[in-house]
Amino acid sequence: MITTQSMLFQKIENSIQNLKPKTISDERKAVLQPLIKYIQSKVSNHQEIRINFICTHNSRRSHLSQVWAQTLAYYFNVKNIFCYSGGTENTALFPMVVETLQNSGFEIKALSEGNNPIYSIKYSENEHPIIGFSKKIEDKFNPKSEFAAIMTCSQADGGCPFIAGAEERIPITFEDPKVFDNTTQQVKKYNERSLQIATELFYVFSQINS
Repeated sequence: MITTQSMLFQKIENSIQNLKPKTISDERKAVLQPLIKYIQSKVSNHQEIRINFICTHNSRRSHLSQVWAQTLAYYFNVKNIFCYSGGTENTALFPMVVETLQNSGFEIKALSEGNNPIYSIKYSENEHPIIGFSKKIEDKFNPKSEFAAIMTCSQADGGCPFIAGAEERIPITFEDPKVFDNTTQQVKKYNERSLQIATELFYVFSQINS
């Protein structure tokens, strides 16, 4: 896939250009292949692409995946893609995730306050912002049918053998950076997880032929 004449924020562009997809193992590429196949099928049939990234609390990995997927689809000029996230329960978008994304160049604004704030997450001046907040899988904000459910944590993967309305259920799990909360490694480990997710989704979208 040829990248678009990108109008990403420059810091995000730099972050993407510093990714190292060649470091992805063959075993991990095999895990990513069903998502590549799903997206390619939709592109080839000129259909809209809906992807819902799912984790237990919809607070960390699912949001990182949603934001990077939407951004990298734009980077690789994959059209008509709509990325979502959800959980088996709703909590809040964890503040360190917001900080981590900001450090990669995303412009993030809180649209509401309270126990579960709603955020506008922008990756480009002219593109619609990603709306980030914690919600259950079945929340009205999320699609009800014709989507792929990507299970980003093993707990949600094991706890949700069936996702209503999903055309595909694809486990692509990541280790939870939560285990480093309130430690001296927290910032480093959240950044590592964000960059792993970005790197793997870079590989996914680089394989799509329009």
